[in-house]
Amino acid sequence: MKTKVLGLIALFFMGTVTVFAGNKTEKFKVKGNCGMCEKRIEKAAMSVDGVSKADWDKKTKVMEVSFDDSKTDVHKVHMAIAKVGHDTDMHKAENEVYNKLPGCCKYDRSAENAGHSHEGHQH
Repeated sequence: MKTKVLGLIALFFMGTVTVFAGNKTEKFKVKGNCGMCEKRIEKAAMSVDGVSKADWDKKTKVMEVSFDDSKTDVHKVHMAIAKVGHDTDMHKAENEVYNKLPGCCKYDRSAENAGHSHEGHQH
């Protein structure tokens, strides 16, 4: 009887380790302004298969996302957010999508290139 109980406990712990082995949490900046932005950004992140948690803080502009790294990666989360009109550290939203955002959701995009001169190199 003792052996069976110990065996079940061992299986439980191995199963728990397996469940959490693929979970990863990342934090990154996402541009936005208001509660509508928050809902849109979080919904976009949650639409990515494998994402289990998405929380964007409108004061700090930081997104915290948890996902199963065997199903997706942080790059796909950035892409999903950019597709709904919000710039991230990795991806910039298409102008057409950004321009369709409600007025209160249009964040300042001009700061992106501030201080970055294009002199001395060609594109």
